[in-house]
Amino acid sequence: MRLTSSQKWGHTVAIGVVLTWGVTFINTKVLLTSGMTPVEIFIVRFAMAYACIWPFSERRLWCHTWRDEAVMLLLGLTGGSLYFAAENEALRWTMANNVSFLVSTAPLLTMLLALLFFREMRVTPRLVAGSLLAFAGMAAIIYNGHFVLHVSPRGDLLAIAAALAWALYSLLIRRVARRYTAVFITRKVFAYGVLTALPLLAWHPWQFPPSAFMRLPVCANLLFLGVVASFLCFMLWSWAVKQVGALRTNNYIYLNPIATLAASAIVLHEPVTPVALAGLAMIIAGLYVAQR
Repeated sequence: MRLTSSQKWGHTVAIGVVLTWGVTFINTKVLLTSGMTPVEIFIVRFAMAYACIWPFSERRLWCHTWRDEAVMLLLGLTGGSLYFAAENEALRWTMANNVSFLVSTAPLLTMLLALLFFREMRVTPRLVAGSLLAFAGMAAIIYNGHFVLHVSPRGDLLAIAAALAWALYSLLIRRVARRYTAVFITRKVFAYGVLTALPLLAWHPWQFPPSAFMRLPVCANLLFLGVVASFLCFMLWSWAVKQVGALRTNNYIYLNPIATLAASAIVLHEPVTPVALAGLAMIIAGLYVAQR
């Protein structure tokens, strides 16, 4: 089946978004070392993104129906506060490699949920085989030839919860993508993401001083996370899901470790092993098989 022009652009945009998200760990790490907590980073990031998207969005505040409004609330929860809270909290209880690996199971979880709850979505043998091959390549890159099994039930379950939240987010978008624009959906995600994250301040009270926002490392990294990684990328991701579907779009998440690997080599001067290069080849081959 030939792809339409919009579908080709959908695949291209999804790849660009995932590669951008793959380097955000550096920005977050800088902000954490500057004294910001994960909750503070998320709230500022999404609040900044909401301010950026407001001028481009229609002025209507509510959806056509309250059922659609409830879906938007779930999108803000699953793709925003719940996902980031679970992922960041998991890092406190288990190894970073475990978190990266388990969070990257989101495409597989998306396929399983699609099979269980969406009968109209077709999961072909080629899609499954390609996804599993890409998943194996992703694991090779994350562990980079140094696999150490370290089971931490609390941290590992939180990482799986983050992956499940993102899988639900990707599938829920389908329910509203045909009735609302990508800009409107993304604006609602930012708004409900911030609102559902505010109760987390009861457990982690705000402590970052306002004057510290003027420091160049803090300001620059927050601008990248808020404007590029959130405002632009979330809006483009919603559009890409509408063009090529949740399953194929989510499969590109396997490219995330490639961007992380490249950023680690360039910025942190971490070595790239033959195992990681083999994993890179497996991801590309798996995505080629799955997307066909």
